[in-house]
Amino acid sequence: MIKKQILVFLFRWLISATGMWFVINWFGSIDSNVHGDFWLYVVAGLVFSLVNSIVRPLATILSLPFIIVSMGIFTILINIGMMALTIWLLPGVHIDFWGSFFGTLVMSVINSLVNFLVPTRQAE
Repeated sequence: MIKKQILVFLFRWLISATGMWFVINWFGSIDSNVHGDFWLYVVAGLVFSLVNSIVRPLATILSLPFIIVSMGIFTILINIGMMALTIWLLPGVHIDFWGSFFGTLVMSVINSLVNFLVPTRQAE
């Protein structure tokens, strides 16, 4: 069972890295002194996963009144903030607000497809 969980984690990490490759190349920019090689996107996928699993729940809880008042629309701003935080943590990678917005949409579609195709738990 643990072996399967590790494989699922590695698969999701690979998919996140691929998604970040699309986001950075389509909507962002990389400084000329930073090489946009394979490892940049691997780290980007890991950072994105960690930000979404650690920071996003805290941001959601703290902004719950805004989410309720806006009937859930504020969660889009939280998602954009998580994408912007991920890019900010990556050295030499830049993206603007609209790049974060569209990058969030791309990563949402990719993660939705992965969640549909790869179940997190087995039926017991």
